[in-house]
Amino acid sequence: MTTLDIGLSTCPNDTFIFHAMLHGCIDTGGLSFIPHLHDVEELNKMAVLQALDVTKLSVYAFLKLKDTYEILGAGAALGYGCGPLLVKRSSEDFTPQAKVAIPGDLTTAYLLLQLWNPAIKNIEVTRFDNILEGVKKGIYDAGLIIHEGRFIYREYGCSEVIDLGGWWETETGLPIPLGCIAIKKDAENMLIKNDIETILKNSVQYASGNRDASREFIKLHAQEMDDQVIDGHIDLYVNDFTLSLGDDGRHAIKTLEEMARWKKIL
Repeated sequence: MTTLDIGLSTCPNDTFIFHAMLHGCIDTGGLSFIPHLHDVEELNKMAVLQALDVTKLSVYAFLKLKDTYEILGAGAALGYGCGPLLVKRSSEDFTPQAKVAIPGDLTTAYLLLQLWNPAIKNIEVTRFDNILEGVKKGIYDAGLIIHEGRFIYREYGCSEVIDLGGWWETETGLPIPLGCIAIKKDAENMLIKNDIETILKNSVQYASGNRDASREFIKLHAQEMDDQVIDGHIDLYVNDFTLSLGDDGRHAIKTLEEMARWKKIL
């Protein structure tokens, strides 16, 4: 039996789609997986070190690691109306000189922030789940929020500066390519790449047809326990692109890469 180290984030969309393949709910064709659950920026850093065979990556990180990782056609996080938000304390104005908390300098959210306003330089990296509390307490003037944060930021006395996903959609008309699943480019992994894609697709399909099966696993790792928040998160980030990137998904990733290169960010 071949065993692979596999990285996934602790966010509900990832635990939802990976649950079946990690818990024997589907046929994995003799492959087994050792899961490593971390914040997506930690996974990005692990991929820089080539520590994982298969892993969730921010698309920005993937674009930097194309020599060592290849994108899979299933498991991606793309879509409309699901991009990162830049928020501030509701009582304050926002200027490009503001101190902005970001969830990682390899995240797609940070790439989008740079594309939208390259004048924003006063940034500080912190875990995504610390950002809203930091803005509320005045540690940061503003925060770049991802994942569950978009559902709860008003509870922290914050208001939106810009929806960067909406900005991207206006600029390009394409879905926002946030995250992907990638496989390390070594000879053994490349032989089973198609098998991994099929297993991952089957895992997504199982999750969609058996939504309650993964709930305990999701709540074991989620930052927000409210079922409505969890369901809203899954519904937003798990869609047709998760089953298959397709031409539109790949075009969106290519467009993001081209924009980043034109702006000399990549």
